[in-house]
Amino acid sequence: MRSALLATPRFGRGLAASIATWFGCGLSPRAPGTVGSIGAVPLHLLLAQTPWGVHLAAVLLVSGVGVWASQVYAVMRGEKDPQRVVIDEVAGTIIAMGIVRAAPWFVQLGALVAFRVLDIWKPGPIRRVERVQPAGAGIMCDDLLAGVLAGAAAWLGWRLLAG
Repeated sequence: MRSALLATPRFGRGLAASIATWFGCGLSPRAPGTVGSIGAVPLHLLLAQTPWGVHLAAVLLVSGVGVWASQVYAVMRGEKDPQRVVIDEVAGTIIAMGIVRAAPWFVQLGALVAFRVLDIWKPGPIRRVERVQPAGAGIMCDDLLAGVLAGAAAWLGWRLLAG
């Protein structure tokens, strides 16, 4: 785990900290994960205006960079899964809301709420993928899965209600 820190130049550590905390959202003294998710909404709104492929590419980019940033930040802090790391919430939010991006705003909001519930509750498989190694991947994977499940649930609810 320390090798990620040793291989990262000093300026890269600051960049990793900025990304991991989503430019300070994770520094919130209360509910940093929820603040991080709210901080991702502007990115979602921007991506919702782009073709699906661009949205998917952004999810992959945020996820990949998030694994690196989470790993470096966890090593810097000496913690397995620092509460300040919220890039995972950003990725989960843009996945959940992205799945229903064509739906009305209240369905998108429902996807965000469902994501937060799943991320906090961590039922079954979500808790299991949290153990993936290295630590940066484990930090990200539970939120990626929670985002997919929350988005799918919101989409299904939207389709059932729309008739």
